[in-house]
Amino acid sequence: MSQINSEFDDIFTRQDVTVNGITLHCRKAGEGSPLLLLHGYPQTGYMWHKIAPVLAQSFTVIIPDLRGYGKSEKPPTDEQHMPYSKRVMAADMVALMAHFGFYYFAIAGHDRGARVALRLARDHRDKVSHLAVLDIAPTDSMYEQADMAFGRAYYHWFFLIQPAPFPETLIASNPDFFLTHKLGHWGRTKSAITDAAYAEYLISFSNPDTIHASCEDYRAAASIDLIHDAKDKANRLNIPVLALWGKAGFVGQAYDVLAEWQAVARDVSGHAIPGGHFLPEESPQETLAALTAFLPE
Repeated sequence: MSQINSEFDDIFTRQDVTVNGITLHCRKAGEGSPLLLLHGYPQTGYMWHKIAPVLAQSFTVIIPDLRGYGKSEKPPTDEQHMPYSKRVMAADMVALMAHFGFYYFAIAGHDRGARVALRLARDHRDKVSHLAVLDIAPTDSMYEQADMAFGRAYYHWFFLIQPAPFPETLIASNPDFFLTHKLGHWGRTKSAITDAAYAEYLISFSNPDTIHASCEDYRAAASIDLIHDAKDKANRLNIPVLALWGKAGFVGQAYDVLAEWQAVARDVSGHAIPGGHFLPEESPQETLAALTAFLPE
């Protein structure tokens, strides 16, 4: 296998694409079958920088900033939080891939991006060949099983959904402190988040509009997304699903991850990766090897 290539910005071109009524910022590189990589909270597409250049040797890799995050547009919300529902965010991704001429593709998503990826696979079953979900269990299952340990580890699920502008105001008072705390709280590998990556995340999270949009993402997850998920409960996916989780992280310790995903899809494989929550940054070689073995050539 090729060595991890950190020259992310040299390999990937950046562009703004208007689809689904908003402008998304994305990176693109490579040739071959299409692969969509979706980032999590509180990050941007830059989180894939350690492994995306190698993936681009075999795939056409598209890495957007999700709506509300990074350099992508942050549209106004509504009382149902629908503009930040995973259904609408998934529709963004379908339109983005169609813009590049891709109507059938593989997806790997981390954290929030994995939740968008799951909704995309459910709503657009003819579009997705393979689905990889990194360090999550399904949203509805996590809420249903919430206990004291969950509250300690995932308190932000309840903090960020409080009515605006309460969480927004507190985060905006010191975004550097908040970001440093969250990355340290979930990660287990010191220095995994590079200075360049942290700088990009901090620029994004220093924008009050990003803070508000990311809260809306979580508010949607605790409301409209659960309604959408409930309607798909008995309709399992028929595509291959790979579940990866951090060996030292909360998700792998609190859930039978494979069992959780076997309730969602018929063909599930997966295993733990060393480290905590931020798999592509904490354990890039292991994450890359797992994705390469799983994804279609």
